Amino acid sequence: MMGPAHSLSGAAAWLGVGAAAAAFGHPMPWPVLVVGALICAGAALAPDLDHKSATISRAFGPVSRGLCGIVDKLSYAVYKATRSAADPRRSGGHRTLTHTWLWAVLIGAGCSVAAVTGDRWAVLTILFVHLVLAVEGLLWRAARMSSDVLVWLLGATSAWILAGVLDQPGNGSDWLFTGPGQEYLWLGLPVVLGALVHDIGDALTVSGCPILWPIPVGRKRWYPVGPPRGMRFRAGSWVELKVLMPAFMLLGGVGGASALGFL
Repeated sequence: MMGPAHSLSGAAAWLGVGAAAAAFGHPMPWPVLVVGALICAGAALAPDLDHKSATISRAFGPVSRGLCGIVDKLSYAVYKATRSAADPRRSGGHRTLTHTWLWAVLIGAGCSVAAVTGDRWAVLTILFVHLVLAVEGLLWRAARMSSDVLVWLLGATSAWILAGVLDQPGNGSDWLFTGPGQEYLWLGLPVVLGALVHDIGDALTVSGCPILWPIPVGRKRWYPVGPPRGMRFRAGSWVELKVLMPAFMLLGGVGGASALGFL
């Protein structure tokens, strides 16, 4: 799928989690619902770090473009080193390492560890990166017409304000994990969810997605998971634009309303 659809699906997924959490007796304070949805929307772009032309490659100028090139080469090297005889030969690393459940879990765990063991600046950095990505995905038309600096300023300002809101008693810095020193441990959850939602979205397209790696399926270690061929679509097609994106907005609205107790 394309960047805007990935971000919408990420936000909708976290709002759905908020509804489920409320139903099971662990309601999210509204700041957690909002911040988590934005982080998840941004994290839903991150697996495309292996693609030099993806939305994320433009988000942080030369830094993100260079990082995408490095991750592409790393992913390709891992693919070559671990492919089975049944896996096809490739010329690049797109939709390999960063499109797996293992990558999602490791990235999410890394964010949680950084948020808990680092200082306030670690939390602000996590928020800033994902808020900039959320702007690039959810407000992509405005982001393309604006300058990178304005998008970065918006991300930095929003990160500072939202961190201040979360720090207030009862606003959610210790949501779900209430032990001493566990503030912001939950920040890794929307990161994991965003990456997994991205992978599921890509699995619906023609090429499928090797979400299960390194678990082999049949004779393939990089098995492209997906529905039957007749149910798949091309990225950017009318199915994505006219069906899935409106569905994500509707589901996100329902999930958010349920999480806040309006339904």
